[in-house]
Amino acid sequence: MAFEGLSEKLQGIFKKLKGKGVLSEHDIDEAMREIKLALLEADVNFKVVKDFVARVREKALGAEIHASLNPGQQVIKIVSDELAMLMGGANSKLTYNPSGFTILMMVGLQGTGKTTTCGKLAVYLKKNGKNPMLCACDIYRPAAIDQLEIVGSGAGVPVYADRESRDPVKIAEAAIKEARRLGKDMLIVDTAGRLQIDEKLMEELRELKKAIKPHEILLVVDSLMGQDAVNSALGFSDSLGLDGVIMTKLDGDSRGGAALSTKSVTGKPIKFVGVGEKLDALEPFHPERMASRILGMGDMMSLIEKLEEDYEEEKAAELERKLKKMEFTLEDFLDQMGQIKKMGGLASIIGMIPGFGAGKMTGDQMSESEREFVRMEAVIRSMTKEERKNPSVLNASRRKRISAGSGQPVSQVNQLVKRYEEAKKMMKSFMKPGGKHMRLPGGLM
Repeated sequence: MAFEGLSEKLQGIFKKLKGKGVLSEHDIDEAMREIKLALLEADVNFKVVKDFVARVREKALGAEIHASLNPGQQVIKIVSDELAMLMGGANSKLTYNPSGFTILMMVGLQGTGKTTTCGKLAVYLKKNGKNPMLCACDIYRPAAIDQLEIVGSGAGVPVYADRESRDPVKIAEAAIKEARRLGKDMLIVDTAGRLQIDEKLMEELRELKKAIKPHEILLVVDSLMGQDAVNSALGFSDSLGLDGVIMTKLDGDSRGGAALSTKSVTGKPIKFVGVGEKLDALEPFHPERMASRILGMGDMMSLIEKLEEDYEEEKAAELERKLKKMEFTLEDFLDQMGQIKKMGGLASIIGMIPGFGAGKMTGDQMSESEREFVRMEAVIRSMTKEERKNPSVLNASRRKRISAGSGQPVSQVNQLVKRYEEAKKMMKSFMKPGGKHMRLPGGLM
């Protein structure tokens, strides 16, 4: 998970601060030294770390303690605010052409996931009421056009390509005409990449920029590259000019140094982050929410948005009705697990829950939790409809039969029934007469 190592270290530092009623200058200096080391180990740019720690120290020493916060909590708040500012302060939205037709030019080095990100961005735009088309302007990389067409098919958007032309400018200009003819309101142009920045590439991109006048140029970088990703962003920004960055593979980067350094070094905001391989695994980047997650304080806003996006209203209303009437069954419990799968599994939401910060669960623990879901699903699917509807009929012989059918021990069947009863009680406790309240699938809250 992103920032796993940094999150664990920072939470350890703050745990020591919270235990002190008064913080001396020595206490603050010691905490700043540990924060500095934690950020450097997370591969954050050295100058960025130096400036960050200096700002936090100055504010911590000069802070007027808020009435509702103890000194340790005050320092945590300062660090949280400064982390958010480090990453841009607030979400930086895409700029759309007021006249109705917007062109996005996607650039980046080879291997950063640029072509797949074009498809992810198209899916995101469709969800937000846009009607995009993709354009294949990478005429060099073998199978680049084929890849974009496959991605476009998966995203449900058309792809303009000209396999005969060797002129990216002419291809893009023709794509603009075709997109307008088809009534599209956005064109996403996938450009050529290189293994490293060179003048020939930049000159081609500058000519393309001049010809099609994109409303935004977005650089795709791989967060796993660390400071190399930041240097790449700086190079593209200086040579071409950028409007923003899309950072891929943030879900697989346990250090997160590139995300923490990019805005400070380049001056360009991170607009989106890739958080998985599927085409819907692209999220707007919210610095203040990410800071909260790094410090183990969760990200309830993103969790609520994810629930609203993926949770079906009809099913939510039906579940609420059943809970009020105490009719929540194992069939419903199975459906709740399906909703969590639909949202990308536990790994995609656990860090958003307060108290379950990025450093709280190891990869092995997360994998075990996912496997537990599979085991519970196997057990429920081995039950009859009557048993799912009324688990109270599950006597010893029935449990033995279910155990054999699911390939799980009887203890697993017993554990499932126990968890179901606990989830039923927990979810009912969140229901209040006359009102709708947020529900977390699977009884997570």
